[in-house]
Amino acid sequence: MASLLITANSLITSPADGPTRVLSPGYVRVEDGVIAEVGEGRPAGPPDVDLPTGVLAPGLVDLQVNGFFGYDMVDADEAGWHTVVSRLPETGVTSFLPTFITAPVRTQAEALRRARDLLPGLPAGTRVLGVHLEGPFLSEKRKGAHNAAHLTDPTPEAVAALLETGLVKLVTLAPERNGALDAVRTLTEAGVLVSVGHSDASAERVAAAADAGARMVTHIFNAQSGVHHREPGVAAQALVDPRLSPGLILDLHHVAPLVAELVFRAAGGRVVLVTDAASSAGMPPGTYELGGEPITMPEQGPPLRADGTLAGSGLRLDEAIGNAVRIGVGLADAVDAATRVPADLIGRPDLGRIAPGAAADLVWLGPDHRARTTWVGGQNVFEGGS
Repeated sequence: MASLLITANSLITSPADGPTRVLSPGYVRVEDGVIAEVGEGRPAGPPDVDLPTGVLAPGLVDLQVNGFFGYDMVDADEAGWHTVVSRLPETGVTSFLPTFITAPVRTQAEALRRARDLLPGLPAGTRVLGVHLEGPFLSEKRKGAHNAAHLTDPTPEAVAALLETGLVKLVTLAPERNGALDAVRTLTEAGVLVSVGHSDASAERVAAAADAGARMVTHIFNAQSGVHHREPGVAAQALVDPRLSPGLILDLHHVAPLVAELVFRAAGGRVVLVTDAASSAGMPPGTYELGGEPITMPEQGPPLRADGTLAGSGLRLDEAIGNAVRIGVGLADAVDAATRVPADLIGRPDLGRIAPGAAADLVWLGPDHRARTTWVGGQNVFEGGS
């Protein structure tokens, strides 16, 4: 029986019978890739691993990763998928949804089939939980970096074509498009998480989408109607509707620090930290691709299209946790937003928590909140040193 005992100066636990909290000190016992015991204080017997500083957190769960390390997930070859899966643990991410942005439905369906065929041969590393389709059912008025020529309505035929592989776990759409509410119902019945995004909808229309089954809002405040005091839109509904979890790109460029603080204060316990990382993430400044079109990674700030439109980010999810703490969010709440909340939202309560019965996906975050060691299923997949 493969076992592992880790002691930590601090660890963040999410017990089934109570809120997420910090144990200082604490320990985790792993048996065959699953957490068998979580305790406060020191265990009997010597540990296999002792973490004297920082915090032991659940492995991070990122629901929006367009690319990383030079590869755009939608058209990455086998080597690209291998690179991303094997290197994402460097950022503390142990589970993710590769994200395919707007393209013709036929092109997206082909990309899904290609991904399906690649998955069985991937190396040990970050878990692929499925695919996030961000488009093509988006608003032309709020297209952001998406190609307007490929935006379309979510017809039953289009939705069926994209569900064929069974890989799709999250779809971002604009609920004001023709047929969108029916599509929300169809997707929800198929077990797909629906997120409102790239939308010019009114708050009322977003509420109708939530009535139909939508449960998330993609990168709040970016590419969506906002919080006008007489014409509330997507962002306003996301903040007040307890059914909706707002995704937040906390690189301090996409959303200003004060507004990010507002999101956590208004939607505490519902916020989902995401990177929206593009292929330029983890790479030096230069020209890369997002959805088959060029983006430029500058010396400072997120990648851009030629017209200056923000095009994903260069953010690491462990950095997002650090940024949350720096704007005043408690450490347990910041970690929760990158672990338990997204895992529960995607229907994976076995992930994103340190609790008995959960998968032993863990990350040691140093005092700077960057990943130092990462385990997936109890196996060490990244060792960055102390």
